[in-house]
Amino acid sequence: MSVMMRGGPPGPRKPLKPDTVQRVVGTFRPYRGQVSLIALAVLAAAGLGLLAPFFLRALINQGLLARDMDVITRYTLYTLLATLGGTALTLAYSYLSTLVGQCIMRDLRNQLYDHIQGMSLRFFAGTRTGEIQSRLANDVGGVQGVLSDTAANLLSNVTTVLSTLGAMIYMDWRLTLLSVGVLPLFALLGAKVGSMARGVRGTVQTQLADLNATMQETLSVSGALLTKTSGRRGLALQKFARENEDLTDSQIKQSMIMRYFFNLIGLTFSLTPVLVYWLAGDLTIAHGDRTLTLGTIVAFTALQSRLFFPLTGLLNVQVEVTGALALFDRIFDYMDLKQDITDAPDAITLPPHQIRGAVAFEHVTFRYDEDQATPTLDDITFAARPGQLIALVGPSGSGKTTLTYLIPRLYDTDRGRVTIDGHDVRRIKLESLGQAIGVVTQETYLVHDTIKANLRYGRADATDEEIEAAARAAAIHDHIASLPEGYDTVVGERGYKLSGGQKQRIAIARAILKDPRILILDEATSALDTQSERLIQAALTPLMAGRTTFAIAHRLSTILAADLILVLQAGCVVERGTHQELIALEGVYARLYAAQFQEGVLADDRPLAVV
Repeated sequence: MSVMMRGGPPGPRKPLKPDTVQRVVGTFRPYRGQVSLIALAVLAAAGLGLLAPFFLRALINQGLLARDMDVITRYTLYTLLATLGGTALTLAYSYLSTLVGQCIMRDLRNQLYDHIQGMSLRFFAGTRTGEIQSRLANDVGGVQGVLSDTAANLLSNVTTVLSTLGAMIYMDWRLTLLSVGVLPLFALLGAKVGSMARGVRGTVQTQLADLNATMQETLSVSGALLTKTSGRRGLALQKFARENEDLTDSQIKQSMIMRYFFNLIGLTFSLTPVLVYWLAGDLTIAHGDRTLTLGTIVAFTALQSRLFFPLTGLLNVQVEVTGALALFDRIFDYMDLKQDITDAPDAITLPPHQIRGAVAFEHVTFRYDEDQATPTLDDITFAARPGQLIALVGPSGSGKTTLTYLIPRLYDTDRGRVTIDGHDVRRIKLESLGQAIGVVTQETYLVHDTIKANLRYGRADATDEEIEAAARAAAIHDHIASLPEGYDTVVGERGYKLSGGQKQRIAIARAILKDPRILILDEATSALDTQSERLIQAALTPLMAGRTTFAIAHRLSTILAADLILVLQAGCVVERGTHQELIALEGVYARLYAAQFQEGVLADDRPLAVV
């Protein structure tokens, strides 16, 4: 199935997936112990916080009004101890909550990165790098507040609200009715605002992914080179400015939704105490109520302020959680992508020293997309014995590189099978395949690290002496040694501090260091000058000895030495045989050969120009 995860204008807001909340709750499961400690600390802090208004009532009624300094001192001390204890417990559960939240974010990033790494090459070919980076960085980072604070705040606020409501009712039910009468309205308003915030937040993340993708495409070394050499700086800036403007508009909308909502809440919470004092005055003065003491009224307003802040927090949690669910949906969307290249349940491990290197294609048919009318490879059948050199020849787009992709399972066949030593590659563990196969491609990729680190991609446990020996064999040691930092030289992004030939020789040294049983050379010497290629050919000859090698569009000397030449055209093997046998056929290969060498130019440094 083709996977296309490209950015673009946000569509209509998708409904919340029914299992999203359950999956979010499940992320806390590994941290049940810490969550239990958080709950205990929250309950204890809420209990201590509830004591302060009662101490205040006693301080006023029994101390200030009775002019009893001992009572004032005693209840002041009680209030200080309760407040300090509550603050200490609040700091404790805040730390634990942050710790749990950050650990869950770490787990999400690891799981998402691991899952994406397990996707087939088809996924990466159809997905922008910036989009993938946005899921890992922006989407996971966007749920930080929810994971770090929401669980503890939710429990703390619910506990505080319920206990405070109970205390307020205990003090005076009439004042309580006035205080909480507007709460249902704010609950409905909070649900509406949360729904709006979720939609806007999803739009913001989509637009942020688009902007990241544009930056990744245009600010990488390759992108900057393309922009400068094509004179398209203005076009790139125009696209970036348009996407940046769309993101700015959405972020303003997101910010103002929250500001309008919480300003309205703040206004209401500021006015309600005034109404409480008015009702208390009406009850005590107009109706002669003697049960409402001054201490009760002051303590009630203290409880009221204690109630409104947690209520604001609960409404904020509702809005934040609803908005964050849009990000969780995006994260889970990627985690739910099917990995079509995975180890089979009965997959086996082939120890590298036991692999002989026999490779066979049995009626293999392959399409990159299900709806592709003409197969990229159609009914390919051949066998390579251990140690043979197989040359793949044919025009561009004939399927040569695709054929080699099926051996290490970068893709799986649609029909037929590929075998190594008689084992279907789909029944061999991917790690085992990776150890058995070495690949050198025309477009060499080097990571932004030292030369030594790049070479160790061939074999992580290689010693410095083995690294140097591989570099010598690839005719790159002398150049590396001439650099000020030698093997510790940082190559730059994609190796742009090195020439094409130097990068290619490092890639070949990497393959030499890996010492694979099966070797794939996809135009591996095309970026080299004649002198460098002669050195590489001298290094590749012993490297290929005893190994099954697939060589694409190599120089004439390699093709002449091939045990089997496969001529591909439109995804089919139209001719096969040795060089002499194919020349004798006077078919496609003979015509390609004659077109370039018809004047008797048979120099070994001339390529067979059929790509």
